[in-house]
Amino acid sequence: MGFEGKEGAMATDFFWSYTDEPHASRRRQILSQYPQIKQLFGPDPFAFLKIAAVVLLQLWTATFLHNASWVKILIVAYFFGSFLNHNLFLAIHELSHNLAFLTPVYNRWLGIFANLPIGVPMSVTFQKYHLEHHRYQGVDELDMDVPSLTETKVVRNTVSKSIWVVLQLFFYALRPLFLKPKPPGIWEFINFSIQLALDAAIVCLFGWKSFSYLILSTFVGGGMHPMAGHFISEHYVFNPDQETYSYYGPLNLMTWSVGYHNEHHDFPRIPGSKLHKVREIAPQFYEDLDSYQSWSQVIYMYIMDRTVGPFSRMKRSQSVLDKNKSE
Repeated sequence: MGFEGKEGAMATDFFWSYTDEPHASRRRQILSQYPQIKQLFGPDPFAFLKIAAVVLLQLWTATFLHNASWVKILIVAYFFGSFLNHNLFLAIHELSHNLAFLTPVYNRWLGIFANLPIGVPMSVTFQKYHLEHHRYQGVDELDMDVPSLTETKVVRNTVSKSIWVVLQLFFYALRPLFLKPKPPGIWEFINFSIQLALDAAIVCLFGWKSFSYLILSTFVGGGMHPMAGHFISEHYVFNPDQETYSYYGPLNLMTWSVGYHNEHHDFPRIPGSKLHKVREIAPQFYEDLDSYQSWSQVIYMYIMDRTVGPFSRMKRSQSVLDKNKSE
């Protein structure tokens, strides 16, 4: 998809759909023609090793920088640590679909482990809301991936969109807690306690600079950063006829192939390491869909295109969803 530098006014309402989200119907069509795709379902046997390697490398880097200058910490955080922490964020996404172990509780424990270098407890809470994003894609007041009305009122021009991109991780994380708060369960307390213990241990043993490196890696990696382009590319509507977009660029190698987002929503039980095979087996279902080759370009398009903003998302009402299911 190219950038056309569109002029004009920003939308004042969401794109409203009166049909179901497209993934369930496409899944049925693909499986009817290519039932062998079911052989791709199931955990990634190397997930634990990949996650452990990144966690240990990032924690070691944090301890290594305990006496570094703040300038060096910021540079390493942006050009190195941000990639590792964003990788772990997307590992947690993978684990929310139980794609490391067949036993769900093992995935939850691994998610808490993957959470450690991120610095802020989020693994368990993320799963609760993310699965609803799949189940109720675009459904008003249920899909917390869609921007809030407050965001649509504040983010109205190039400057405010730029600030929003820098802070988008905060909006992404805090939006559901304000719009649809859920009472924490025992697993949230476990996640919080283990994360707090690790954070305190790093501060006590290595100092605030080591801990700050981890937090900075999370913050800059979720803002104006190439990997963070997937937050926008996945569902922000640049083509009114399409609500989910895939990215087929090289950063898939570092992001658990989350770029294969149409394929992921079509088959959330297939691990990222095998999503490319879906497109190889059933290319005719994806080749005519708009897609991206650069997440950095997506961020640029979002900021500079005056017609695109927080309203550039597809929404549907719960009543439409219920009606379609009853027919």
